[in-house]
Order: sequence, then C-alpha cells, then structure tokens
Amino acid sequence: MTHSLKIDFVSDISCPWCAIGLSALEQALGKLQGEVAAELHFQPFELNPQMPPGGQDIGEHLAQKYGSTPEQQAQIRDTIRQRGADVGFSFNRAGRGRIYNTFDAHRLLHWAGLETTSQQTALKKALLAACHSEGQSMESHEVLLRAVAQAGLDVARARAILTSDEFAAEVREREAFYTGQGIHSVPAVIINDRHLISGGQPVAVFEQALRQIAAGQEGA
Repeated sequence: MTHSLKIDFVSDISCPWCAIGLSALEQALGKLQGEVAAELHFQPFELNPQMPPGGQDIGEHLAQKYGSTPEQQAQIRDTIRQRGADVGFSFNRAGRGRIYNTFDAHRLLHWAGLETTSQQTALKKALLAACHSEGQSMESHEVLLRAVAQAGLDVARARAILTSDEFAAEVREREAFYTGQGIHSVPAVIINDRHLISGGQPVAVFEQALRQIAAGQEGA
C-alpha cells in the first residue's frame, strides 16, 4: 500500500543546508518508492530579506551575522562540501563570493508552483545549482531566467513577472505564515501540515521519519 504525504519544504535559495536537505529528502523518497508518494511544495523563507542590491561579501556577511572567523568559515565550508558530496550535490570549491537578495527567485518559485509541482521542483534545483555549484548572482534576472529555461518554464512569462511586482504579496503572505508558525531556521520540512523535520538531515533520518509518519497514517 502506498501512502500519500504532502511535504512543504520551507527554504531559501542562499541556504547551503537547504540544498543538502533537498538532495537527502529526494534520495529518501527514492528509497521509499512503492511505500510513500510525496506531493512536494516549496515555500519561501528569506535568510536576509533586507539584503540591498549588489549583495554583500560572504565572509563579511557571516562575520557580521554569526561572529565567525575566516578559519571557522573555511571549516564549515569543508563540512558543507562533504555533506553535499554524500548526497550528490556539488558545492563550488571557491565558495560563493557574495550573498544576494532572493526575493525575485521566490516570486518565480511561487509562479512555478501554480504551473506544476514537477516544474517548481526543477526550478528550485536549477536555482540551488546556480547559487551553490556555480556561484552565480541570485539577484541577476539573466541568471534567474536561465534557471527558468532549464526547468522548462515560459521564459517570456517569467521576464514579465520579474519586471513587475507580481506575486510579491503572495510570497510575503507565505513567509509571514511560516514565521508565524515558529519557523525561524531552514530547511524546515513539514509533513501533512503536522510533522516538522528541521535542518539538512542525512538520508536515513528522512527515510525513517517519513516511514514512521506513513505508518501512523495507517493506524489513524
């Protein structure tokens, strides 16, 4: 018997642990094929909603926000790169250089979610790769539109969205909803609107949690 689960993946493009968490979640779902069918929805969260145009040097940003030293940042980068490799996600060895505002990316993801869940997933993965594997600017419309094309979405429609404020209110409403629910760090993986798995967990953790939740459905 296959159990259907609704999964809301609350995350930000600029979050490396979100890239790791998504790859691990997808691998866990692959292992549960035949047992669990998931309907995956990407929900917006901005780690740096006040980030101005042009972004900020990543080292300077992390030092300001977390008080980390260059040595600590290098160590964390190595950990992230290894965790990414474990789940098949490739991080740029040189890091990202700068961190950017991601609001436009979230507007496009909201629109993609209104199209099809598979195209929203494809866009999310293209954006994460552009940010973390290629170190691209997440505020660049050219970069965003390239990800739209990779996801098989309508580039002209996406360009019209980017040159307007379409879906801005909807994204802000979703962001406010999740912060109002107590989500203050990402990734936050919410199953069936009830169960929360926090952080970029290993594949085995997602697999066990999803199996338990599915089994609980059976007994309900």
